[in-house]
Amino acid sequence: MIQFADEALIEVRSGKGGNGCIAFRREKYVPMGGPAGGDGGKGGDVVFCIKRNLRTLAHLRYKQVFKAKNGGDGEGSNRFGRDGEDVIVPLPPGTIIRDADTGELIKDFTDMDEQEQFVFLTGGKGGWGNARFKSSTNQAPRYAHEGKPGEVRKLRVELNIIADVGLVGFPNAGKSSLLDFFTNARPKIAAYPFTTKIPNLGVLRANTGRDIIIADIPGIIEGASEGAGLGLRFLKHISRTVCLLFMIDCSEENCFSAYETLCGELRAFSAELLEKPRIVLCNKIDIPGASDRAAEIKKTLRLSDPDLVVLPLSISERKGLDSVQKAISDMVSKLDDCDTSAAEGQKISAFMAARSVCDDMPVQYPGSELS
Repeated sequence: MIQFADEALIEVRSGKGGNGCIAFRREKYVPMGGPAGGDGGKGGDVVFCIKRNLRTLAHLRYKQVFKAKNGGDGEGSNRFGRDGEDVIVPLPPGTIIRDADTGELIKDFTDMDEQEQFVFLTGGKGGWGNARFKSSTNQAPRYAHEGKPGEVRKLRVELNIIADVGLVGFPNAGKSSLLDFFTNARPKIAAYPFTTKIPNLGVLRANTGRDIIIADIPGIIEGASEGAGLGLRFLKHISRTVCLLFMIDCSEENCFSAYETLCGELRAFSAELLEKPRIVLCNKIDIPGASDRAAEIKKTLRLSDPDLVVLPLSISERKGLDSVQKAISDMVSKLDDCDTSAAEGQKISAFMAARSVCDDMPVQYPGSELS
């Protein structure tokens, strides 16, 4: 069984260039043949690419050193050495690479297409053979260049799952059950806390035909932002979501403080998380007393934020799930429209700026000259 891995340390090495060759022509009837040493081949590159079928960095745990092939040495008769083969390192979408020593961000692969490739380290150049050094004053050079060495870098590879919606809540609140109902994901579900130990992804097909990716992370507990429980390690996986679903277990007596506690942990981890649009789901209303608690939570939260969407539901009895699905679809569609409008606005602004520049320029008609 392949374990989930969202961090890895690797070493990458580009290939060394091949050495130039020292050789001379040795042919019949050519007693004083000139230099004929070929150049060395170029060393292989280190190349990163995106593979959308990858969902984890586990493959980097088993192989931690990626080395491109060295270039071949030059040969006689002016034959060049073979170029070294590149080493290609596949990565899942949402991966970033950093320098292992300094932590400096090198590349974020979030928006990179599967067809694109990122050449990180270039292989060393091949050395010149002695045929390159022939001149009128040196007809038989007896030296050649060595190939240039490759480069070596140690990298920290980190994975931030890319999803539209992030599910947050305390352990055993029903997040995995919701993901199982709405999507094609099949997370482990059981009646005890911390059933989910790794992030799970599922795809919800909206009424508009758009696929909405939902990420369920391990349950957050109080103190997660300081390293308690499993939440801290995986909170980064909701940093790239466009909206959040807060799941509250209304069968618990402390459900009234659950929302504020979750917000506090997210704020401590990254204040930007609380700037995302959100929906609050009050789960388990089939349990006696839970429905009244859900109504009270909705009333309280609406006092401070009248636009906040708060929905009661029972996953076990399939109550309120249609409203939840519609709310998720509407929010994601609204955010998609905002992104489209923003992009169009940028195009219009650029056009107007270009037009204003053109309006200030003098007009030259055919046959006239600018003074």
